[in-house]
Amino acid sequence: MKSLLKKSGWEDVLVSIVFAIIGIFMITKTDLVIQIISYAIGGVFIAIGVVKIIYYFVSKGKYDFYNYDLVYGIIDIILGLVMIFCSGLVESMFRFIIAFWITYSGIIRLSLSFKLHAAKINIWLFSLLLSIVMILGGIFMFFQSGALVLTIGIIMLTYSIMDLIESIIFIRYVDKLL
Repeated sequence: MKSLLKKSGWEDVLVSIVFAIIGIFMITKTDLVIQIISYAIGGVFIAIGVVKIIYYFVSKGKYDFYNYDLVYGIIDIILGLVMIFCSGLVESMFRFIIAFWITYSGIIRLSLSFKLHAAKINIWLFSLLLSIVMILGGIFMFFQSGALVLTIGIIMLTYSIMDLIESIIFIRYVDKLL
């Protein structure tokens, strides 16, 4: 159990480092990030749509009343084109996904801070404060519709630093939690 918890802690450290790298990239190259994300997601949707349409005709799906691959393929292609030509939409979706992740992580960390308090580990108050900041940051991102990629990058970088600190604290005190 102890090794599983430590492994989980190190996975959190890795996720934090990845978030920090993405945050730094978003701070320094905001327009490029939006374009890359838009084109990548759009390209994936278009490719999936084309594959579904081809599969529909190859598998003789037109004779199967429950095969909607043609419809799904057309919808995927339309979504892909929207992603490519409406990068603002991609930015909003990305903001909501990141906001959800930060809020979720903050809530998990809040729970951990209570466990640290129950285990009489003095650092629990610091953990509690970090989790509250994470939750507030995530909620802010949900409701700040004018947030630019730059702001998201700064928040992601801040989040990753706080999460990294919290993960290291968790790894260090995992023995006392068991």
